Amino acid sequence: MGTPTRAVRSEARERLLATAAGLFYREGIRAVGVERILAETPSTRATFYRHFPSKEDLVLAYLGGVDDHTRAVVRGAVETAAAPDDALRAIGAAVADDLADPGFRGCALLKAAAEYPDPDDPVRRLILDHRAWYVATLTGLFAEVFGDSPRRGRPEDAARHFLMMRDGAVTGADLDGAAEVGAAFRRGLEGLLTLLH
Repeated sequence: MGTPTRAVRSEARERLLATAAGLFYREGIRAVGVERILAETPSTRATFYRHFPSKEDLVLAYLGGVDDHTRAVVRGAVETAAAPDDALRAIGAAVADDLADPGFRGCALLKAAAEYPDPDDPVRRLILDHRAWYVATLTGLFAEVFGDSPRRGRPEDAARHFLMMRDGAVTGADLDGAAEVGAAFRRGLEGLLTLLH
């Protein structure tokens, strides 16, 4: 059974991973086999298995890259913001900006979760770990925003509300229009910041 590892980088590995990531994101993980990835890279089966002992290892590397990217975006927002509410707005802006990308087809992690429902599957565990980190990070930021306000809400509730709005936005943008959904998401975040502190 594969485990998410940060393997040694090589040009061949990065090419395989980039090809797989594009196919997985556009077409679904289970719909894309190793033969398809090899045909589109192009690469040999030996090269593939040298870098990824199984398809599961490739899937975990793909989703680990999504996790790494999201963490970097959030870390950048926190490090450059003047205040915690500005960090939350920057994280929200990154979500809204993603919706407007012409290649956006929803959240890669949510799409993968739909394909891997078993809670004990390593893919599902990676996704759940990512979400736990995301909520914990947001909870810390909301705790700072709320401070000791007499109207203080529960930071955990605000973080989960943010995540619920984000999940809805990334799922509905393709159906309801990225601009409209992005604007609604930003209004929802402002509502959380205004009403809860």
